Amino acid sequence: MIAIGKNIVIKQIEEEIKTSSGILLSQDDVSNFRYKRGKVIKSGTEVHDIKEGDDIYYDTATGYTAMIENEQYTIISQRDVVIVLNRTS
Repeated sequence: MIAIGKNIVIKQIEEEIKTSSGILLSQDDVSNFRYKRGKVIKSGTEVHDIKEGDDIYYDTATGYTAMIENEQYTIISQRDVVIVLNRTS
């Protein structure tokens, strides 16, 4: 698989989110969050600051889902990444 241009292929990471008082939020509550966490699977040919294996937070208001070789991935643009965590070397 090769991502073209400024597109990034990610795998969404399901997170358990707790409030400061320790209450676990339901998946319905979590699905309303604007930003979600994902792992970069492939970076496009014009993406230079985000590498394969990076954990990111991205804007869920954009992008789309695709089935590639029977696996579900999310395709986003580089501009939709808001935070890079756990940068790989």
